[in-house]
Amino acid sequence: MTKISRFRCSLHRVLLGLKEGVVVMIDMSPIEIEGRTFLCISVKLPKTNLLVVTGDKGYIMCGALDVALLNEKLKSRKVIAGRAVGVKTIEELLEAPLESVTYEAENLGATKGMIGKEALLLMN
Repeated sequence: MTKISRFRCSLHRVLLGLKEGVVVMIDMSPIEIEGRTFLCISVKLPKTNLLVVTGDKGYIMCGALDVALLNEKLKSRKVIAGRAVGVKTIEELLEAPLESVTYEAENLGATKGMIGKEALLLMN
């Protein structure tokens, strides 16, 4: 079983008033998975959330990530990333099977269907 623990001391929140009654909140906090530290980023937007968990080399992200674009048009950048769809929280992102991964993530052993947190450990 993968050990996951959240650090409670280092949470950053940004509140932005864009229009009356609309607030965008950005949360950034570190998380430890099997003794390795990753950064969780959550951006709350109107009607959607952007979710990312990143390490030093690679990251997993919600359905907003365009893996095809990274693999085709931005292939020279060698981005290491995975995409999970239908997730609404960081916890769901970590536990969800990846719908797709970049070629560079595949080179490190990450595969479609792999659980997010397991892929992160391979990619970083």
